[in-house]
Amino acid sequence: MEEPLIFKKPNFKLAEEIINKAVALKKTVIIIGKCKVNYSGRAKSTLGFGERIVLIKKDGALLIHRPIGYLPINWQPSNCIFQISSNNEELKIKSVRKDVKEEVFIVFSEILLLTVLNLKDEGEFNLYASEEDMKKAIFLKPELIEEGFKIIEFEKKVEPGFIDVYGIDKKGNLVIIEVKRKIAGKEAIMQLMKYINVVSKLTSRSLRGIIAAPKLAKKASKLLETFNIEFKSLNPKVCASIIENEKNKKYSLKEWL
Repeated sequence: MEEPLIFKKPNFKLAEEIINKAVALKKTVIIIGKCKVNYSGRAKSTLGFGERIVLIKKDGALLIHRPIGYLPINWQPSNCIFQISSNNEELKIKSVRKDVKEEVFIVFSEILLLTVLNLKDEGEFNLYASEEDMKKAIFLKPELIEEGFKIIEFEKKVEPGFIDVYGIDKKGNLVIIEVKRKIAGKEAIMQLMKYINVVSKLTSRSLRGIIAAPKLAKKASKLLETFNIEFKSLNPKVCASIIENEKNKKYSLKEWL
Protein backbone atom coordinates (compact mmCIF):
# COMPACT_ATOMS: atom_id res chain seq x y z
CA MET A 1 0.00 0.00 0.00
CA GLU A 2 1.25 3.47 -0.90
CA GLU A 3 2.15 5.57 2.12
CA PRO A 4 -0.64 8.03 3.02
CA LEU A 5 -0.02 11.77 2.95
CA ILE A 6 -0.92 13.39 6.26
CA PHE A 7 -1.03 17.14 6.85
CA LYS A 8 -1.78 18.62 10.27
CA LYS A 9 -3.42 22.05 10.13
CA PRO A 10 -2.37 22.87 6.54
CA ASN A 11 -3.03 26.38 5.26
CA PHE A 12 -5.94 26.76 2.86
CA LYS A 13 -3.84 27.26 -0.26
CA LEU A 14 -1.85 24.07 0.37
CA ALA A 15 -5.05 22.17 1.13
CA GLU A 16 -6.58 23.37 -2.16
CA GLU A 17 -3.57 22.14 -4.15
CA ILE A 18 -3.46 18.76 -2.36
CA ILE A 19 -7.20 18.05 -2.72
CA ASN A 20 -7.33 19.09 -6.38
CA LYS A 21 -4.43 16.79 -7.21
CA ALA A 22 -5.85 13.90 -5.16
CA VAL A 23 -9.28 14.15 -6.82
CA ALA A 24 -7.67 14.24 -10.28
CA LEU A 25 -5.67 11.10 -9.44
CA LYS A 26 -8.81 9.39 -8.03
CA LYS A 27 -7.46 9.04 -4.51
CA THR A 28 -9.36 9.01 -1.24
CA VAL A 29 -9.37 12.28 0.71
CA ILE A 30 -10.26 12.75 4.38
CA ILE A 31 -10.64 16.29 5.72
CA ILE A 32 -11.30 16.95 9.39
CA GLY A 33 -12.09 20.48 10.42
CA LYS A 34 -14.60 23.22 11.14
CA CYS A 35 -17.03 23.75 8.27
CA LYS A 36 -20.52 24.78 7.22
CA VAL A 37 -22.56 23.06 4.53
CA ASN A 38 -25.25 24.17 2.07
CA TYR A 39 -27.20 21.73 -0.07
CA SER A 40 -29.45 22.55 -3.02
CA GLY A 41 -31.27 20.29 -5.43
CA ARG A 42 -34.43 18.30 -4.75
CA ALA A 43 -34.71 20.40 -1.56
CA LYS A 44 -32.52 22.88 0.31
CA SER A 45 -30.67 22.61 3.61
CA THR A 46 -28.09 24.51 5.60
CA LEU A 47 -25.75 23.31 8.34
CA GLY A 48 -23.92 25.85 10.49
CA PHE A 49 -20.28 25.68 11.47
CA GLY A 50 -19.11 22.66 13.38
CA GLU A 51 -16.21 20.20 13.48
CA ARG A 52 -16.85 17.41 10.98
CA ILE A 53 -15.30 14.66 8.90
CA VAL A 54 -15.50 15.08 5.13
CA LEU A 55 -14.73 12.07 2.95
CA ILE A 56 -14.15 12.25 -0.81
CA LYS A 57 -13.93 8.76 -2.28
CA LYS A 58 -11.92 7.76 -5.34
CA ASP A 59 -15.12 7.30 -7.38
CA GLY A 60 -16.27 10.87 -6.71
CA ALA A 61 -18.69 10.12 -3.87
CA LEU A 62 -18.87 12.65 -1.03
CA LEU A 63 -19.86 12.07 2.60
CA ILE A 64 -20.02 14.56 5.45
CA HIS A 65 -20.11 13.08 8.96
CA ARG A 66 -20.73 14.69 12.32
CA PRO A 67 -18.68 13.40 15.28
CA ILE A 68 -21.60 11.14 16.32
CA GLY A 69 -23.91 8.78 14.45
CA TYR A 70 -23.18 6.40 11.60
CA LEU A 71 -25.10 8.12 8.79
CA PRO A 72 -23.69 11.12 6.90
CA ILE A 73 -25.48 14.43 7.50
CA ASN A 74 -24.96 15.29 3.81
CA TRP A 75 -23.75 13.20 0.88
CA GLN A 76 -23.40 12.99 -2.88
CA PRO A 77 -23.22 9.79 -4.99
CA SER A 78 -20.37 8.62 -7.21
CA ASN A 79 -19.12 10.49 -10.30
CA CYS A 80 -19.53 14.01 -8.94
CA ILE A 81 -17.51 16.94 -10.24
CA PHE A 82 -15.51 18.84 -7.60
CA GLN A 83 -14.68 22.55 -7.65
CA ILE A 84 -12.12 23.54 -5.03
CA SER A 85 -10.90 27.05 -4.24
CA SER A 86 -9.43 28.96 -1.33
CA ASN A 87 -8.31 32.31 0.05
CA ASN A 88 -6.58 33.35 3.24
CA GLU A 89 -9.70 32.79 5.35
CA GLU A 90 -11.40 29.67 4.01
CA LEU A 91 -11.37 26.58 1.79
CA LYS A 92 -14.39 25.99 -0.45
CA ILE A 93 -15.41 22.61 -1.87
CA LYS A 94 -18.36 22.28 -4.22
CA SER A 95 -19.62 18.85 -5.28
CA VAL A 96 -21.88 18.89 -8.35
CA ARG A 97 -23.76 15.91 -9.77
CA LYS A 98 -23.51 15.30 -13.51
CA ASP A 99 -26.96 13.89 -14.21
CA VAL A 100 -29.22 16.09 -12.03
CA LYS A 101 -29.09 19.63 -10.71
CA GLU A 102 -27.86 18.94 -7.21
CA GLU A 103 -24.87 20.28 -5.31
CA VAL A 104 -23.25 20.35 -1.89
CA PHE A 105 -21.18 23.39 -0.98
CA ILE A 106 -18.73 23.13 1.94
CA VAL A 107 -16.82 26.03 3.47
CA PHE A 108 -13.96 25.26 5.88
CA SER A 109 -12.90 27.97 8.32
CA GLU A 110 -10.32 25.65 9.90
CA ILE A 111 -8.62 22.41 8.83
CA LEU A 112 -7.33 20.20 11.61
CA LEU A 113 -6.19 17.25 9.52
CA LEU A 114 -5.96 16.42 5.81
CA THR A 115 -5.16 12.90 4.63
CA VAL A 116 -4.73 11.50 1.11
CA LEU A 117 -4.72 7.73 0.58
CA ASN A 118 -4.44 5.43 -2.40
CA LEU A 119 -6.78 2.73 -1.15
CA LYS A 120 -7.30 -0.58 -2.93
CA ASP A 121 -10.12 -3.00 -2.19
CA GLU A 122 -10.56 -6.04 -4.41
CA GLY A 123 -12.25 -8.22 -1.81
CA GLU A 124 -15.49 -9.89 -2.83
CA PHE A 125 -18.48 -8.91 -0.73
CA ASN A 126 -20.79 -11.75 0.26
CA LEU A 127 -24.07 -11.04 1.99
CA TYR A 128 -24.91 -14.60 2.90
CA ALA A 129 -28.64 -14.05 3.20
CA SER A 130 -31.15 -11.30 3.87
CA GLU A 131 -34.13 -11.93 6.13
CA GLU A 132 -36.20 -12.44 3.00
CA ASP A 133 -33.72 -15.08 1.82
CA MET A 134 -33.88 -16.79 5.20
CA LYS A 135 -37.67 -17.03 4.87
CA LYS A 136 -37.26 -18.47 1.38
CA ALA A 137 -34.82 -21.04 2.74
CA ILE A 138 -37.37 -22.05 5.39
CA PHE A 139 -39.95 -22.50 2.61
CA LEU A 140 -37.58 -24.69 0.61
CA LYS A 141 -36.48 -26.64 3.68
CA PRO A 142 -38.97 -26.38 6.58
CA GLU A 143 -36.87 -28.85 8.56
CA LEU A 144 -34.50 -25.92 9.16
CA ILE A 145 -36.98 -25.14 11.93
CA GLU A 146 -37.70 -28.74 12.91
CA GLU A 147 -38.77 -32.08 11.47
CA GLY A 148 -42.46 -32.22 10.62
CA PHE A 149 -42.92 -28.45 10.48
CA LYS A 150 -45.37 -27.33 7.77
CA ILE A 151 -45.81 -23.79 6.52
CA ILE A 152 -49.27 -22.25 6.35
CA GLU A 153 -48.42 -18.68 5.38
CA PHE A 154 -45.62 -16.14 5.01
CA GLU A 155 -45.98 -12.50 6.06
CA LYS A 156 -49.34 -13.18 7.68
CA LYS A 157 -50.99 -9.85 8.40
CA VAL A 158 -52.17 -9.32 11.97
CA GLU A 159 -53.08 -6.13 13.81
CA PRO A 160 -49.57 -5.18 15.06
CA GLY A 161 -47.77 -6.09 11.81
CA PHE A 162 -46.80 -9.19 9.82
CA ILE A 163 -45.88 -12.64 11.12
CA ASP A 164 -42.75 -13.74 9.25
CA VAL A 165 -43.61 -17.44 9.10
CA TYR A 166 -46.87 -19.03 10.26
CA GLY A 167 -47.13 -22.81 10.39
CA ILE A 168 -48.00 -25.98 12.22
CA ASP A 169 -45.80 -28.58 13.92
CA LYS A 170 -46.14 -32.36 13.75
CA LYS A 171 -48.29 -32.36 16.90
CA GLY A 172 -50.79 -29.93 15.44
CA ASN A 173 -49.63 -26.86 17.39
CA LEU A 174 -49.67 -23.53 15.59
CA VAL A 175 -46.20 -22.03 15.27
CA ILE A 176 -45.38 -18.33 14.93
CA ILE A 177 -41.82 -17.59 13.83
CA GLU A 178 -39.97 -14.28 13.97
CA VAL A 179 -36.92 -14.32 11.67
CA LYS A 180 -33.88 -12.13 12.36
CA ARG A 181 -30.72 -11.99 10.27
CA LYS A 182 -28.59 -10.69 13.15
CA ILE A 183 -28.49 -11.29 16.89
CA ALA A 184 -32.04 -11.41 18.25
CA GLY A 185 -32.70 -9.44 21.40
CA LYS A 186 -35.48 -8.07 23.57
CA GLU A 187 -37.21 -6.22 20.72
CA ALA A 188 -37.59 -9.39 18.64
CA ILE A 189 -39.06 -11.27 21.60
CA MET A 190 -41.53 -8.51 22.43
CA GLN A 191 -42.58 -8.29 18.78
CA LEU A 192 -43.21 -12.03 18.69
CA MET A 193 -45.25 -11.83 21.91
CA LYS A 194 -47.54 -9.24 20.30
CA TYR A 195 -48.27 -11.67 17.48
CA ILE A 196 -48.84 -14.56 19.88
CA ASN A 197 -51.25 -12.50 21.98
CA VAL A 198 -53.29 -11.53 18.92
CA VAL A 199 -53.43 -15.01 17.38
CA SER A 200 -54.27 -16.64 20.74
CA LYS A 201 -57.55 -14.69 20.76
CA LEU A 202 -58.49 -16.10 17.36
CA THR A 203 -57.90 -19.81 17.98
CA SER A 204 -58.27 -22.45 20.65
CA ARG A 205 -55.19 -24.34 19.42
CA SER A 206 -51.94 -24.44 21.34
CA LEU A 207 -49.43 -21.86 20.18
CA ARG A 208 -45.64 -21.95 20.02
CA GLY A 209 -43.43 -18.96 19.45
CA ILE A 210 -39.98 -19.36 17.87
CA ILE A 211 -37.21 -16.82 17.31
CA ALA A 212 -35.10 -17.95 14.32
CA ALA A 213 -31.78 -16.10 14.16
CA PRO A 214 -28.01 -16.73 14.05
CA LYS A 215 -27.64 -15.92 17.75
CA LEU A 216 -29.58 -14.79 20.77
CA ALA A 217 -28.44 -11.83 22.83
CA LYS A 218 -27.19 -12.90 26.27
CA LYS A 219 -29.56 -10.61 28.13
CA ALA A 220 -32.52 -12.00 26.16
CA SER A 221 -32.27 -15.58 27.51
CA LYS A 222 -34.22 -14.92 30.72
CA LEU A 223 -36.93 -13.06 28.81
CA LEU A 224 -37.20 -16.02 26.45
CA GLU A 225 -37.79 -18.34 29.40
CA THR A 226 -40.29 -15.96 31.00
CA PHE A 227 -42.53 -15.97 27.93
CA ASN A 228 -41.89 -19.63 27.10
CA ILE A 229 -40.55 -18.75 23.66
CA GLU A 230 -38.14 -21.04 21.84
CA PHE A 231 -34.96 -20.13 20.01
CA LYS A 232 -33.81 -21.81 16.80
CA SER A 233 -30.30 -21.10 15.54
CA LEU A 234 -30.59 -20.26 11.84
CA ASN A 235 -27.34 -19.67 9.96
CA PRO A 236 -27.61 -17.08 7.12
CA LYS A 237 -24.74 -18.81 5.30
CA VAL A 238 -26.65 -22.12 5.28
CA CYS A 239 -29.76 -20.30 4.07
CA ALA A 240 -27.74 -18.68 1.29
CA SER A 241 -26.49 -22.09 0.22
CA ILE A 242 -30.05 -23.38 -0.03
CA ILE A 243 -31.06 -20.34 -2.09
CA GLU A 244 -28.00 -20.78 -4.32
CA ASN A 245 -29.11 -24.32 -5.15
CA GLU A 246 -32.40 -22.85 -6.39
CA LYS A 247 -30.89 -19.95 -8.35
CA ASN A 248 -31.86 -21.38 -11.75
CA LYS A 249 -35.53 -21.42 -10.81
CA LYS A 250 -37.33 -18.27 -11.92
CA TYR A 251 -40.04 -17.94 -9.31
CA SER A 252 -40.52 -15.56 -6.43
CA LEU A 253 -41.66 -16.20 -2.88
CA LYS A 254 -45.17 -14.96 -3.77
CA GLU A 255 -45.37 -17.42 -6.66
CA TRP A 256 -44.48 -20.28 -4.31
CA LEU A 257 -47.44 -19.57 -2.06
